[in-house]
Amino acid sequence: MSNFWNDPNAIIVLLGTVLLSMGAAVVGNFTFLRKRALVGDAVAHSVLPGICVAFLISGSKDPIWLMLGAVIAGWISLLVMDFIIRKTRLKADTATGLVLSVFFGLGIFMLTSIQHSGNASQTGLDKFLFGNAASMMERDVYIFAGTAVILLILTLVFYRPFRLVSFNREFAESIGMPVWFYEFLLSTMTVLAVASGIQAVGVVLMAALLITPAAAGRYWTDKLPIMMLLSALFAGISAWGGTWVSFAVPSMPTGPWIIMFLSIIAITSILIAPQRGIVARNRLRRRNESKILRENILKTFYYLGQANRDFKIPRTAQDLLEIRGFSVKELQLGLRLESKIGNLVRNGNGWALSDEGLAESFRIVRLHRLWEMYLNKRLHLKPDHVHQGAEAIEHVITPELEKLLEEELGHPTLDPHQSEIPYLP
Repeated sequence: MSNFWNDPNAIIVLLGTVLLSMGAAVVGNFTFLRKRALVGDAVAHSVLPGICVAFLISGSKDPIWLMLGAVIAGWISLLVMDFIIRKTRLKADTATGLVLSVFFGLGIFMLTSIQHSGNASQTGLDKFLFGNAASMMERDVYIFAGTAVILLILTLVFYRPFRLVSFNREFAESIGMPVWFYEFLLSTMTVLAVASGIQAVGVVLMAALLITPAAAGRYWTDKLPIMMLLSALFAGISAWGGTWVSFAVPSMPTGPWIIMFLSIIAITSILIAPQRGIVARNRLRRRNESKILRENILKTFYYLGQANRDFKIPRTAQDLLEIRGFSVKELQLGLRLESKIGNLVRNGNGWALSDEGLAESFRIVRLHRLWEMYLNKRLHLKPDHVHQGAEAIEHVITPELEKLLEEELGHPTLDPHQSEIPYLP
């Protein structure tokens, strides 16, 4: 590791990849939120003919010329996509795929022709397909730094309109905002970010550098500023990781390893993010399923006792199964959970409601019948159509909403089926 920090070329490559990765990640947030990930991929592939034309005109691989060619080609691809969408019956995804394949095919054709032209200065031009970060010079770092600063300044200056256009384009139009200008500016920034990143990861992988950090950041937060900071952080960490791997193992390319680290971060986010991650969602789903099961069991105890108004008679599992279609396995699980909580007490071969369980069963049945009343009186559903709706709603209501529901209905005593709505004395 110490050798890495003592190598001037490694530091140059690190600075260049970090700057361009973070710049692309910040812009990529708006591309991601506008659901234009495929457009970013199309632009990334469409810059290749621009790079080839810039090389033919300049006769060198000067990064300024190549970036200029890439920006122009990227913009032309956007104009062509917009023209196809507006003037033909083709949908946006079809236009995107068409432009991507045609421009990329043209770029491959031009690149092959240049390679067979005998021009010695074309050596290494094909590296723009997959990136060649190791060839960065100090001058390139300055260019990337300048590009990143421009993208950051534009993002800060136009943050509020960018956010509004990304989240609610129709509302932005309705208040007279020049949406076309902000979309033009965002598209220009996207093209610039793509053009600046091709030297590190190449045209094939550039879309991943643009979209993946934003997608990973979205799993951790609902707030756009935090999402942008996280995406920049993820991109910077990945750039550092990819650069270090290519330094430690010279045969390893930098660009693909940057995407590898980004992919690891994205997969980790998808799995373990605290609210949107798969693990968290599965945990919440299991918790809700358990809650619904337990509440339905208590509700069944109430139904068994309502005939003779004796709600604490011990009941067997068979008694419960005759009233409601539980599976034997889930019923046994629910009974154990309710016993552990203290809502049920074991009595011989059966279970009986505790005082706490009795109060909870009253609450659940009351909510169910109040919702049936609400659906009947406020939404004008027939009494025989309200049961399933009430079943779905009753388990997710908060105490505050429960109180408001009672007040809204005037504390009724009978539901639409003329069954008693139970209130504890």
